[in-house]
Amino acid sequence: MVDDLDDLDDLLRLARGRRIVALTGAGISTESGIPDYRGPDRPPRIRDPMQHREFVDQPAMRRRYWARSVIGYPRMAAARPNAGHHALAELEAAGAIAGVITQNVDGLHTAAGSRELVELHGALARVRCLACGDVSSRDALQARLVAANPQHAASSRIAPDGDVDLPDELVADFEVAACTACGGVLMPDVVFFGGSVPRATLDAAWALFARAELLLVIGSSLAVFSGYRFVRRAAEHQVPIAIVNHGPTRGDDHARLRIDARSGALLSALAMRLASA
Repeated sequence: MVDDLDDLDDLLRLARGRRIVALTGAGISTESGIPDYRGPDRPPRIRDPMQHREFVDQPAMRRRYWARSVIGYPRMAAARPNAGHHALAELEAAGAIAGVITQNVDGLHTAAGSRELVELHGALARVRCLACGDVSSRDALQARLVAANPQHAASSRIAPDGDVDLPDELVADFEVAACTACGGVLMPDVVFFGGSVPRATLDAAWALFARAELLLVIGSSLAVFSGYRFVRRAAEHQVPIAIVNHGPTRGDDHARLRIDARSGALLSALAMRLASA
């Protein structure tokens, strides 16, 4: 149920007759059990997320990442799309939205049935070799990591990138798996903090954005520039912006409409009302 019907009515008035492009962040996936980095309900961060250069340059940091990720990944892999993901797929099928640009790496938009989708930061379900470029399944790597480290302990503190909190002594003897094609270094096929969105991905995102007559931001604080750039471009080109997020965002001053809410019930109601219009 939508708590504030006035919010829904305002969003409907803005959305009707306009082609929508959705920009989603971690907040849309919290209702699937995946925590975000910056939401108002998130506990204080006790450590920084993995940085791109740390992973690429430092074997010890790669060991730390994989030792923690092997514990966190099953929970990420088990997550299922929630009402918000399904509503966006329904809106796309009905022709109300042109597609989704997501900052998330959880794969839940694909699982919900979204087709016109740009994953700005990649997907945890894939692994890429830094040496030969071979792309393989994270599920297959998970099986290899578990087999090579049967002594590994469990942990319950999970981050949005599948990382967890783990004592240093449990990291030191962790065996990291290499690329089966060339023996090179494996990296999750995602953009770590400090990394860059691949040019082809960014081009696809701009091509989708160009179709927008309304930019609908869902579940993102817009603190990261890779997402905020689309809000800034929309403002420059006078494309209306609606933001649905629990808590303030970097783009609030640019928004035609700002709704402080979680996305599941609101998007479901929006899909139902637009379909019956």
